[in-house]
Amino acid sequence: MKRPILLLLTLLCLFCRSASAEEGKQELDLYKDLETFANVLTLIQEYYVDEVDSGKVINGAINGMLSSLDPHSAYMTPEDFKDLEEETSGSFTGIGVEISVRDGVLTAVAPIEGAPADKQGIKSGDQIVRINGELTKTMTLMEAVKKLRGAKGTAVTITVHRQEWKEPRDFSIIREAIPLLSVKTMELEPGFAVVRVSNFQASTTKDLQGALKNLRKKQSLRGLILDLRNNPGGLLDQAVKVADIFLDKGVIVSTRGRQKEEQMVFEAHQDGGQNDFPMVVVVNGGSASGSEIVAGALQDHKRAIILGATTFGKGSVQTILPLPEGAGLRLTTAKYYTPSGASIQATGIKPDMIVPLNATIDAKADPASPSQTIREKDLPGHLKNEAEQPTPVAAKGKEKEEERGDQEANFEKIEDIQQIAKRLEQDNQLRTALIILKSLHLAADQRKSKK
Repeated sequence: MKRPILLLLTLLCLFCRSASAEEGKQELDLYKDLETFANVLTLIQEYYVDEVDSGKVINGAINGMLSSLDPHSAYMTPEDFKDLEEETSGSFTGIGVEISVRDGVLTAVAPIEGAPADKQGIKSGDQIVRINGELTKTMTLMEAVKKLRGAKGTAVTITVHRQEWKEPRDFSIIREAIPLLSVKTMELEPGFAVVRVSNFQASTTKDLQGALKNLRKKQSLRGLILDLRNNPGGLLDQAVKVADIFLDKGVIVSTRGRQKEEQMVFEAHQDGGQNDFPMVVVVNGGSASGSEIVAGALQDHKRAIILGATTFGKGSVQTILPLPEGAGLRLTTAKYYTPSGASIQATGIKPDMIVPLNATIDAKADPASPSQTIREKDLPGHLKNEAEQPTPVAAKGKEKEEERGDQEANFEKIEDIQQIAKRLEQDNQLRTALIILKSLHLAADQRKSKK
């Protein structure tokens, strides 16, 4: 095993050496780096205390190389690649929580509503320090995902640290099939409804169109709340199509990368004014990627009022590049930009109205509250925003105050008036959105009557 690997590396180095004479210093530096890698691998194979699995060592090097780029680029084994296909097609088996790495610690970004993790009380910002007793600090993100997933009905124990706790706590969670039903609806009042989009998967646009059709069957749709809270994103094309449902013209999003094929502009199409009702979009710190594309497009085109808290700030596009034997490379290949040309990378979408989830939260309270939501800018190695300026201390404190209480209540099926009233009482963001929506409808009616 040792000699073929060294031979391969030697040949690669020789290629780089011949190329360097023609292409200059960059190729020469690459040769030196590859030569160093080959030397280190040789020393490990010769002198390490135990027998070395060279394939495992090289995979570790690949993962380290990708993690040095940004938090979203990763190597996928054939099993990882299969899991990704299952997730984007609509289901997978696990505990149902979006995770990332912050300061070297595995951290929950957003639990999927109704999933086992959500039912057990896992919250955004929770640090997962162990999985089945094994420390997560040395795990790659994909390794952690694999350990959290498993056969339906099996248990996994996660050790969670939360800032307000003195000691970490263990949660034994039973894995379930997680059907990612990305679209749910609820009628708040006659003619006023909320549509919750929890992620963007292959069927999201079709499901949303069906939901709107069903709402119209009952009566005229006078106003819509689009709830994108804790929506971590998903398929780019589905996010674009969802925004297109509510826009008749103009740019939805553009992407820019180094390669020509990454320079793309997505535009809206005419729908005959079918969806011209007033809209409010509700977002929070768990709204990322695709949900930020939708919110940014509707905000820039003045199609909807954006309400809630500043979004996550993931403004990059990952492309899945296939590798031999079923493996894959998830690589950040472009950044996306809102219709106005702004990048939300590490800054997020700023709502038109900052509204906390809990109306009783004191805006003067300690901004370092444990309820602080994890965002893209908090992830080590995140891509910088070209327009990002150093934030004055006072402004940063204010932003944190605005973000307090930024956690979403479970979106449950509500069938009677009492349940709806209770939900609105508990959810300040949703209640405020409904008040604004009714005001927009009233204002539109007044404008029509004056014509």
